[in-house]
Amino acid sequence: MLVTLQEILETAEEKKIAVGAFNAPNLESLLAILEAAEELQLPVIVQAAQCHEVLTPVSVMGPIMVARAKAASVPVCVHLDHGETLDYVQKVLDMGFTGVMFDGSTLPYAENVENVKKAVEMAAKTGASVEAELGSMGRRESGAGEGTGAEDDTKIYTDPVQAGEFVSETGVAALACSFGTTHGIYLSEPCLDFGVVEQVRKETGGIPVVMHGGSGVSDEDFRKAVAAGVRKINYFTYMDKAAGAALAQYMAGVEAGMPVFFTEAAGRARDAMRENIKAAMKVFAGIA
Repeated sequence: MLVTLQEILETAEEKKIAVGAFNAPNLESLLAILEAAEELQLPVIVQAAQCHEVLTPVSVMGPIMVARAKAASVPVCVHLDHGETLDYVQKVLDMGFTGVMFDGSTLPYAENVENVKKAVEMAAKTGASVEAELGSMGRRESGAGEGTGAEDDTKIYTDPVQAGEFVSETGVAALACSFGTTHGIYLSEPCLDFGVVEQVRKETGGIPVVMHGGSGVSDEDFRKAVAAGVRKINYFTYMDKAAGAALAQYMAGVEAGMPVFFTEAAGRARDAMRENIKAAMKVFAGIA
């Protein structure tokens, strides 16, 4: 069933869990996400990231995501991840997305506030909910970034006091915070500051905190993040990596001179993603 971001976060808050938010840049990943959620009977968020527009346009994947969410046996929010422009936000709202993120984290604070306020007004017309970001995880959502060092000096940790002002001014339903995570592959074990999450929750009156850069974090740190008040966890890189590993294994098993079939390869990738997603969802929901 299709639900809003606000509704799914209320469920997460009530149960003191985090809901997994998984990017679906193609049909195989979308089906893997929904199959995992239905098997575990857990709510889920399926996302289209604007930076994945080059993979499959949202004009193609968006309507499919909405249709499959409506047909699902569990609550599903169809969400825009890292929306970069208000025009793109409007585009997905017109498709029936029930959650949108406007990412103005690289903008001056006042400009971020003004754009997010506009996004909230736009979303209110369709009943959708808005996520915003304050602080910076460094590398962009795709995981791309210069350099190979373990440190990323472009990170800006979220200021809890400023977060309180931001939430009050904008009326967002969720806030993505920077507390030590990084988009993409982790180059070293992350050192997370859960105190930032706790203080953001305190200063904002309990806003659901969103964790970006979730792939690669230890199960123990995920549990600590949820205990601190994280209610949405974005996860893509490692499910994508699991699919790649399954493809590599398939290719390695094909005898020389024998044909390679795309449908077989795609099916194996989908199966691998589903199992990886299920494992992550169990951790986020505190299921042993």
